[in-house]
Amino acid sequence: MTAPPVLVAIDGPAGSGKSSVSKEAARRLDYGYLDTGAAYRALAWLALERGADTDDEASVLALVDDVDYAISLDPDDYWVRIAATDVTDAIREPRVTAAVSGVARVGAVRLRVNALFRALVAESARAGVVVEGRDITTVVAPDAPVRILLTAEPGVRAARRSAELTAQDADAVAAALHRRDAADSTVVDFLTAAPGVTVVDSTDLDFAQTVDAVLGVVTGALHTPLPSAQTGAHDGR
Repeated sequence: MTAPPVLVAIDGPAGSGKSSVSKEAARRLDYGYLDTGAAYRALAWLALERGADTDDEASVLALVDDVDYAISLDPDDYWVRIAATDVTDAIREPRVTAAVSGVARVGAVRLRVNALFRALVAESARAGVVVEGRDITTVVAPDAPVRILLTAEPGVRAARRSAELTAQDADAVAAALHRRDAADSTVVDFLTAAPGVTVVDSTDLDFAQTVDAVLGVVTGALHTPLPSAQTGAHDGR
């Protein structure tokens, strides 16, 4: 019988480097990569496309029952689709970012989406999957052998997010990040490490150093070295 994939659970706020670091860590481990936030963004995109009220829980829940969602777990061939529509880039639009908390705050939605995440990991053909989000270490995979909270000081996180979104005003980006964190923190605590979760603070680390810090936690917890073919590969933030 094939062993289930090893789970590396990574939580953290926006701008901590969570997505880019998790994806590179997955590459170097030769694991799959699951961006759980993409599912909520896809639902928010669908809500906007259909004119649904994201402040109405019944309307949001109806979307979950009627969505044909698919996401790649390949860190080198990442995509998100709803039915036949590729929404990989569309779900990163500012209008979607503004709407996503309305979708993610609904408890029944989170229960159903979390079940989807577990199924995606279980069906993965990879030896392991790096799963990143807001409540992975506490709700989705509380028994994962590796659980990490990746964080950074608020000012650093805002600067990083602003650098990513060059077309937007820095102050507006910082304000949006603060609003998103405040809204999401009413649903799940992603700023405090739960018992057994290792904190990696990337405030004073560059991208490569942050990846190495995360991989150090993984290899230490699993008592296994990195795959030799992957060791030393780095990407820019």
